[in-house]
Amino acid sequence: MMSTLSFYLTGIATLIVPLVGKLVFALIVWLVGKWAIGKIVGLLEKSKGFSHLEGTVQTFTLSFARIGLYVLLVISIIGILGVETSSIVAVLASAGVTVGLALQGALSNLAGGIMLLIFKPFKLGDYVDAAGVSGTVKEVTLFYTVIITVDNKHITVPNGTLMNANVVNYSTEDLRRVDLTFSCAKGESPARIQALMQEVMAGNDKILDEPNPPFARLSGGTNESMEFTVRAWCRNDDYWDIYFDLTQRITETLAEAGVKAPAFRVVSEGK
Repeated sequence: MMSTLSFYLTGIATLIVPLVGKLVFALIVWLVGKWAIGKIVGLLEKSKGFSHLEGTVQTFTLSFARIGLYVLLVISIIGILGVETSSIVAVLASAGVTVGLALQGALSNLAGGIMLLIFKPFKLGDYVDAAGVSGTVKEVTLFYTVIITVDNKHITVPNGTLMNANVVNYSTEDLRRVDLTFSCAKGESPARIQALMQEVMAGNDKILDEPNPPFARLSGGTNESMEFTVRAWCRNDDYWDIYFDLTQRITETLAEAGVKAPAFRVVSEGK
């Protein structure tokens, strides 16, 4: 009886000990490999040539390198555990349709990331409106782009979705035009209203005369009111300062001049 039990224990030990050894070695390789990947990616990020690359290229390259190294690490660990890589390939081949469907979204995002890298509709730090999201581009990775909204929300957008969406980039051009509409009661003098608006814009040194000088004209109305369109060019960085300053100053100026019921509404609001 004891000899039979000893036989079975010896057999179990013969099976378990090598497996435990492989698991321990695989764990060591994983920890060392993870540390090495961090070091390699860190050295790449700090290299002189890398620092001269554009921001979106940097984040995309780092993401690609990190994922590629982890794939190699996982394949190495699978080999250590004694699993034949040829067997894995055979399984994947036999389930090719399922795997293809499962990876369809990921491959689409990868292709989208490459296309974003090539055509560069935006760069890091640009304010964009795309795929139903508005905010500042923080990072472009292998599969996703990270956008930070004005209220500091962190939004991750698939690259495939971005590549197939209309992208409005508010940061590309050096100059932008502020478009506003004001209304007043009918019966006021259009020339007088126009002169008051032009006076306000003339007093703002951030408003530019090029490519066109400040503009204020009667542009429409109803049976009860007249509408005036105000347009002013400025530097991109000054857009919101001009936007809010004109909104407040023109409204106050019309009120101080006794213009009846000046009411503000936006025709087209930028970002």
